[in-house]
Amino acid sequence: MPEVGSRREREYSRTHYSRRRWCGPVWLAVGWVVLVGCGAPDESDPSATMAEATRDAATFSVMSYNVGGFTYLDRNGDGQAAEMKPEPEQEAVLAIILAAQPDILALQEMGPPEVFNGFREQLAQAGLDYPFHALVQQTDSDRHLALLSRFPLQRVEKHVGDRYRAGQTEQPVKRGFLEAELAINPNYRFRLFVAQLKSKAFHPAGQTEMRRSEARLLSNHIRRARQQDPRLNILVVGDFNDHVGAAPLRTVMADGEGDLVDLRPMDEYGEIWTAFDAAEEVYQRFDYALAHPRMVSAYRPDLSRVVRHPLNAVASPRRPLLLVFEPRAGDAAGHQWLPAYEQEE
Repeated sequence: MPEVGSRREREYSRTHYSRRRWCGPVWLAVGWVVLVGCGAPDESDPSATMAEATRDAATFSVMSYNVGGFTYLDRNGDGQAAEMKPEPEQEAVLAIILAAQPDILALQEMGPPEVFNGFREQLAQAGLDYPFHALVQQTDSDRHLALLSRFPLQRVEKHVGDRYRAGQTEQPVKRGFLEAELAINPNYRFRLFVAQLKSKAFHPAGQTEMRRSEARLLSNHIRRARQQDPRLNILVVGDFNDHVGAAPLRTVMADGEGDLVDLRPMDEYGEIWTAFDAAEEVYQRFDYALAHPRMVSAYRPDLSRVVRHPLNAVASPRRPLLLVFEPRAGDAAGHQWLPAYEQEE
């Protein structure tokens, strides 16, 4: 078992490595039981059709998922962020991902490197290996943005230096932004932006204005990418913590270089909500997938969906989005093949 630095890291390492002998079969078992319990897949089962399509080399899938604090937080109210996400919740998150089998996984609220690495290993032991990955660590020391991919990352930019004025203070973008270029094949690449904007929790500087300012900075990064390569395929995913008509969404969607399109996936019952507020008993859509019109041409709405799974309520307050794309001839015109991103350990 490798030695890691802090007491909390050593504790996580002991727990994680003690499970390594059995966690793979358990995840497989959980995923299989869930599928069998829902009925044997057939041609009329949307999840079966989706899984079959994403195994096809002609398509690829992207899942965006707020995994609900997959990290150490102050869960017992003692003022110390020392309690890891409970194991039943961790198992539910992994079961949902394993059932969907996404090619690319964009996560919000992932933990520090030792948690992220353990998460990747557990998926790999269950048969879902992501050799390419990135983690953005920003001033919020507990929850981070992460990316896992079966496809090579041609470039990764971790935007952690953005700041803005809110009231009388200067604020950093709390979670930063993750920008990555992914090579699906030599003929198709796209630029992926992953974000989690300021939550609706009270802040003296004003949570609404803070979210709008973060959206403005995200839009600047998207616009810059478009100006550098006008023919770039662009996909923006994440937790925007606001409604589709709110200023942050309008700011990001109207990037000035060809407005982004709300892909608006839905579940098999036609429902688009991604968040449930138990206190207010309200269903809301806070998680989005926005694409430049050039990338929309490859989008398969018939195979994409808001993931409906029996373990959703256990895993996270949010439902993940699963997006399927089928690149067509000519989609990659003007792209230059770049050296692969030097993968971090």
